[in-house]
Amino acid sequence: MTRLERLQSRIAEVGGCGIITDEVNRRYFTQMKSSAGTVLVFPEESYLIIDSRYIEKARATAVGCTVILEGRGEERFAQMNELIKKHGAKEIAIDSQTCTVSQLAHYRSKLEAEIPADGRFGRLIRQIRMVKSPDETEKMIAAQRIAEQGFEFMLGYIKEGLTEKEMQLKLDYFMLSHGAETLSFDTIVLSGPNTSMPHGVPSERRVQKGEFVLMDFGAVVDGYHSDMTRTVCVGEPTDKMRKVYDIVLKAQQAGINTLKADITGKDFDAAARDIIEAAGYGDKFGHSLGHGVGMEIHEEPYGSPVSNAVIPENSVITIEPGIYLEGEFGVRIEDFAIVRAGGCENMTLAPKQLICL
Repeated sequence: MTRLERLQSRIAEVGGCGIITDEVNRRYFTQMKSSAGTVLVFPEESYLIIDSRYIEKARATAVGCTVILEGRGEERFAQMNELIKKHGAKEIAIDSQTCTVSQLAHYRSKLEAEIPADGRFGRLIRQIRMVKSPDETEKMIAAQRIAEQGFEFMLGYIKEGLTEKEMQLKLDYFMLSHGAETLSFDTIVLSGPNTSMPHGVPSERRVQKGEFVLMDFGAVVDGYHSDMTRTVCVGEPTDKMRKVYDIVLKAQQAGINTLKADITGKDFDAAARDIIEAAGYGDKFGHSLGHGVGMEIHEEPYGSPVSNAVIPENSVITIEPGIYLEGEFGVRIEDFAIVRAGGCENMTLAPKQLICL
């Protein structure tokens, strides 16, 4: 079954028709990248209504749907209403997480069916996207290998006196020039006391000897992201820096060892968090242990202290504990893994023992 056929088989759960306009969801289900287009999903058939900029590409590459050239202006809604009438849909489902209030109001004024905003369609989409196929994980592994090559390159590049921005740009250029479609997110490269900010922004600060450099980065291959974080030291770290690093590494390994299908996000998170709390740094680990990765850098499932949802088999999730000491330094180590029935398959091969440059 194509992805759209899988969605068609369940569309009756949320209504007689579903509308997809979000760029990521549109690409996921049609397997074609574009900045525009409307997908209508009925139990019997799916349609991609798209303008002249993309029509040739859509006819050649869109999967699982009938491609229709979009009419000008308001004609698009007439086309949609014809399809709604053809398939006898009385209710239209929208993804309330990606549909704006103004879009919803416009749909309700133009389309000839009821349009509730109850979130069911969005939840169905996320359930389908959360479970990854072998083809999807292959693309994520390919993205990860590009990122790991970048990390290996950076180990020979980082030195005292470089600015955070210089290191960020060098890493970005390496990934983009070695096969990345784009970057997973704005690369984070921080040094010294700035490493205590989990999502700090690279600055003109120059790294000094005896300081940590924290790098959080990823590449994209055919729409699929990778995500990793490594913390290295320029010169020799203090005993405290080594101690904190070892605690984070131990916590991360505990998370990896615990991760398996049907564990709750809360229990997964606790495996690493308990180690950090026992070491006296519980209040210095403020974020969740992990998040799903796929066509978006943050998606379901989540490994969080408040998540009672189970993590399904063949989903992909990060394992990224950290300790952040304001004004001193921070350490984060991040891998991402495929969740299996009896454990997990770590897609990250980069070394994790403390590297001193």
